[in-house]
Amino acid sequence: MIGRKRSNAASRSVSYSSSPLLASKTPPWRSRFLVALVGLAFTGLLGRAAYIQLIGEDFFQRQGEARYAHKMEVPASRGKISDRSGQVLAASVAVPSIWAFPKDVDNDPEKRKQLAKILGISYSELEKRLDPSNRFVYLRRQADDQTAAKIKDLGLKGIFQDREYKRQYPEGEAAAHIVGFTNLEERGQEGVELAFQKDLQGRDGSRSVVRDRLGRVVEDIGEQVPAMNGKDIELSIDAKVQFFAYQRVRDAVAENNAKAGSVVVLDAHTGEILALANYPSYDPGHRTNLSGEQLRNRALTDVFEPGSTMKPFTTGLALETGRVRPDTVLSTGPRSVVIAGWSPTDSHPHGDLTVQQVIQKSSNIGAARMALMMQPREMYDMFTAIGLGQRPQINFPGAVTGKLRPYKSWRPIEQATMSYGYGLSASLLQLARAYTVFAREGDIIPVTMTKRAPDEPVTGIKVFSPKTAAQIREMLQMAAGPGGTAPQAMVPGYSVGGKSGTAHKQEGKGYASHKYRSWFVGIAPISKPRIIVAVMVDEPKNGQYFGGAVAGPVFSQVVAQTLRLLGEPPDLEVKPQIVAAQKLQAVDESF
Repeated sequence: MIGRKRSNAASRSVSYSSSPLLASKTPPWRSRFLVALVGLAFTGLLGRAAYIQLIGEDFFQRQGEARYAHKMEVPASRGKISDRSGQVLAASVAVPSIWAFPKDVDNDPEKRKQLAKILGISYSELEKRLDPSNRFVYLRRQADDQTAAKIKDLGLKGIFQDREYKRQYPEGEAAAHIVGFTNLEERGQEGVELAFQKDLQGRDGSRSVVRDRLGRVVEDIGEQVPAMNGKDIELSIDAKVQFFAYQRVRDAVAENNAKAGSVVVLDAHTGEILALANYPSYDPGHRTNLSGEQLRNRALTDVFEPGSTMKPFTTGLALETGRVRPDTVLSTGPRSVVIAGWSPTDSHPHGDLTVQQVIQKSSNIGAARMALMMQPREMYDMFTAIGLGQRPQINFPGAVTGKLRPYKSWRPIEQATMSYGYGLSASLLQLARAYTVFAREGDIIPVTMTKRAPDEPVTGIKVFSPKTAAQIREMLQMAAGPGGTAPQAMVPGYSVGGKSGTAHKQEGKGYASHKYRSWFVGIAPISKPRIIVAVMVDEPKNGQYFGGAVAGPVFSQVVAQTLRLLGEPPDLEVKPQIVAAQKLQAVDESF
């Protein structure tokens, strides 16, 4: 038994010598090499761990956060624009915007077709936007609530909505050229929106959040930077006066089959712009297919030869320097003034006229005769003093300088034509401001588009003496009354004064024979000036083109409404005015 057990044990034992592989001796370096490799790998792992945890911690922390944390912009609310009484002219409201992560959008063809229909785009356009290679895409910015609700009800996975601000303009096209508009990022592009961009914009804030794979905010992390909302801007504009002025100039353009028109209303006491209206206009909230004709703020950007509206200034200078008196008689007969073979003409022939009648009847010859009494520099200094040839000091884009050549280059014929508004140019705003020298006691004041503080001092530059200003006001009242060139400018219950102007339009190097601009600039009440109103109608084609007949009625309507809105009491009895108007009409009908 014992021998058998031993033989079995011997058979189970391994004979290393019988196996060549097992019999060979392993070199010691090989085992040490393997141990070294394992140790080196472990050291590398330790070094990498130390680098990640200690040296490169900030970098890897940022990379990790980039996978789950996002920095969201907290937009600042853009400041409101309001009129002088607080009525909102422009404000920002929160509206839905539709966006998507294209790779996460459900690939349901039917729902996608419905989405394209709701968005108002073609299916192919939608598919192009939802190309998975795009990481993020806006499908509709600043959508309306109805569209957003339909998309939400569609329940298409991967489509999201956020709220962002959209600018709204309650006064629409009536105040468009004043307020202007913004782009989708709420940056001002025109008007007050552009002029006061820095104040209105404010400063955006930010917040760091954790989003899940569907873009939903899970939690806030880190510190938040609060948004600083933009400042509100209070304009000098009176929204009611603005709306009425816009209606009247729009109607005048239609009635006279004209190309365009503008109205400016100034406060004679403060220089504040109460209204600045242009037609054609546009709706700043819906700006598709706009043209340059609609966008142009003509009252500031268009310059023109002001025609007879310059005669009161020439006359004022002649009075101020003592060369004439209001009752001085001037010969205004045909060819009574001849300059190098050329002679100015009047639309209607006159004989001898007093200086007062020169303004009342609007005599070019009378104005030229007074101009030639003076030195060119005297006229030039007076023109520059009233703001011609200079950009209006107003914080508003597009205001132009007009044209006034240096006096040293004037020839006598040019000095004569400038006296009645040819050979120089100005904008309607410049012309309205110039008339403040007559509405006030001979001084001209700056104009402003923003509301002045009640106690803010208004200082002007003296151009004429109070006596000269009063004498010119009397002549302007004659011009806007019976026997003058613009009786259509009369206003029931109020005394008014002003000057009409009719100028041929420049075309190339000359003048168009049948194209005119018609003007009227006046003051009301003339007994105690409160407002200045300037009206321009461009290219009237309905038979009438004289400034008194075309622009005078607009002046009358705007003045009447504005003075009532300002609470200005009437200074005349209505009945004598009506009788005078009836007599004038009877005289006109007798011809």
